[in-house]
Amino acid sequence: MVSFPGIESYGSIFSVVGGSDKPANPFQAVWCGYGSVTLHWQSATVALDNGTIHQLPNADYRVLVRPRLVGPSIGLLIIANKLASTVKKHTMIEDIEYKLEPVKATRIPSEDIDKTFRSSSIDLISGSLGGKVLGFSDEWFAEANNLLTPTPPIRQPGKMVYTGAWYDGWETRRHNPEPFDWVVIRLGVASGTVVGVEIDTAFFSGNHAPAISVEGCFSQDDDEVLSWKGGKGKWEAILDIQECGPTQRFGWKLDEPTGKQYTHVRLNMYPDGGIARFRLFGHAVPVFPEDTEAVFDLGAAQNGAVAISCSDQHFGTKDNLILPGRGKDMGDGWETARSRTKGHVDWAIIRLGAPALVQSFVVDTAYFRGNFPQKAKIDAIEWKGEGEPAADAEGWVEVLEPNKCGPDQEHSFPCSIKDRPFTHVKLTIIPDGGVKRLRVLAKRAV
Repeated sequence: MVSFPGIESYGSIFSVVGGSDKPANPFQAVWCGYGSVTLHWQSATVALDNGTIHQLPNADYRVLVRPRLVGPSIGLLIIANKLASTVKKHTMIEDIEYKLEPVKATRIPSEDIDKTFRSSSIDLISGSLGGKVLGFSDEWFAEANNLLTPTPPIRQPGKMVYTGAWYDGWETRRHNPEPFDWVVIRLGVASGTVVGVEIDTAFFSGNHAPAISVEGCFSQDDDEVLSWKGGKGKWEAILDIQECGPTQRFGWKLDEPTGKQYTHVRLNMYPDGGIARFRLFGHAVPVFPEDTEAVFDLGAAQNGAVAISCSDQHFGTKDNLILPGRGKDMGDGWETARSRTKGHVDWAIIRLGAPALVQSFVVDTAYFRGNFPQKAKIDAIEWKGEGEPAADAEGWVEVLEPNKCGPDQEHSFPCSIKDRPFTHVKLTIIPDGGVKRLRVLAKRAV
């Protein structure tokens, strides 16, 4: 794509670029870089000297030039599509020796990553879910464990540590002699299938990862997986090599979600640099008890549950409701904004890991001491329609009437309908506030 269609002479080009070496930033409002290329056009040779070249979000290139004419200065016709075929993009991907099988994936804009993945899948490697870094090639500047932190990256300008500037992410040494740096991660669930990947390079600029890839395997032996180090081993491509840039969220949705289950993944960074966060979106494949009468938490992420929607998550996300444990502070629960309207309620909907005969619930308000809800109620539904049920869909039935809540404690409540299968539950808090976890103790409806 070229930004100067219809320009016919040196003079008209010069007027577009403003007679300056720096027109593109105000003209296009993007980050710019300088380069030069020579274009042979009929009898004239035009040196696009000190041309301004910048990369668009869709990875094409747009060019603004101030030419230096070697041949005649008139009669020159620059046609956009002709120049576009002349100014070719060369990427470092072409030079990478470690090749992967191509994987069809669609790039997701930064602003659409959460809504694309977080209402239908979970982050399979989140540290709060139990994801664990098992090994890495290097972490000289910043620890690989930071990749799995569930909260967004932060920046502390001016903070210095022994190795240099402090970064909230994984950063390796310069001048890596190997094709790539790598980190091996065990999923936080027994195994899972993958639908998408997010790489966040927040605050890494000038030291960011130029390109990445993701591989996966299924193994019950951590030592075996680690023995492959940076070699091929039994790794299979989940996402082939993709370019990254500075301080930005990058998302890719697999055109065909992996039907295969994985227990471990390896993030490869070409050749070195920094990444703030790594998310692997997908679905847990739980190992259910053989005893069909066993009662366990079918509202847990490890058992296949997904928090699909909520009315509000101003202070803490709905996804925290289905995590293991009781958290570490008020920040890792679900918390809504203060309401100012009479009769207000907030709600969150959980898709259970399997159709369930619900026996009881646990509503945990751990760490919520001055902002717990006054009351909580629960509805359930056996959903057979398309997509997911809305909060006002027909078919919701009350299985727990409004019950008073207290601060910083687990509240156990029986389910009023125990012999009917349900696929989803809706937690309603009155009028607002924070809940750490929701447990849905049930038998599988088999």
